[in-house]
Amino acid sequence: MAEGVGSAPIAKTDITKEACEWSAPGDALAVIAVPVYGGKVAPLALKRMERIKGENTPAVLIVVYGNRAYGEALNELDAWAVAHGFKPIAAGTFIGEHSYSTSEFPIAQGRPNQQDLTYARTFGEKIRQKMESGEELTAVEVKRIARPKQSLLSLLRFIMAVLKWQRRKEPMQKCPKVDPERCVHCGVCAAVCPVEIIASDGINVTEEGCIKCCACVKRCPHQARSFDTPFRQMLWKNFKTAKMPQTILSK
Repeated sequence: MAEGVGSAPIAKTDITKEACEWSAPGDALAVIAVPVYGGKVAPLALKRMERIKGENTPAVLIVVYGNRAYGEALNELDAWAVAHGFKPIAAGTFIGEHSYSTSEFPIAQGRPNQQDLTYARTFGEKIRQKMESGEELTAVEVKRIARPKQSLLSLLRFIMAVLKWQRRKEPMQKCPKVDPERCVHCGVCAAVCPVEIIASDGINVTEEGCIKCCACVKRCPHQARSFDTPFRQMLWKNFKTAKMPQTILSK
């Protein structure tokens, strides 16, 4: 999307591993993208963005979710942006491969795909045209963005499956487990863990700090890590239909 906007150098700030203090000048354009966890902005993302400020800086707000639903995440990000000195002029909801997706139960596997990326670039070009038009950049009402189509039957089936699981009171795995016979102690899992709870040997983990992002599972080159969750099959069964990105731009 930023490449679609073009015309100026792009400075990237990544808060995946740590917070940062950053001030965006009023003549810049900030593209702020966050992951969605359970229909909300990932709590850790909000915490790490606390020292990011704008000066009435135009902003594009992006939430990325795993094909189920983004809930109130975009509204939540909008409230954060306004409170931190940004003026949202555009917003988008995009799909990324779900944290729980596996080859057996693929959930938005391979997303964002090339079609998604082309859509994002085209949206960036529309934002550039808007900024170059000389028209006043007014704040956008993110609540007006179109919601992706969702089968009511699939949604009800998912809710019923979750309620049945809750009634059974089955214990939930706290964090991914490791197969010591497959693990070669390469340290990839420790390097990609956003909360840094995995020791360099790849074996010792502080379970209480896990946010279940499954980055260590997906990035392990030896398939030594796994995360067993009853939600994986529920999501796979009820949210197979690929949702499309949705965007909105101020008039």
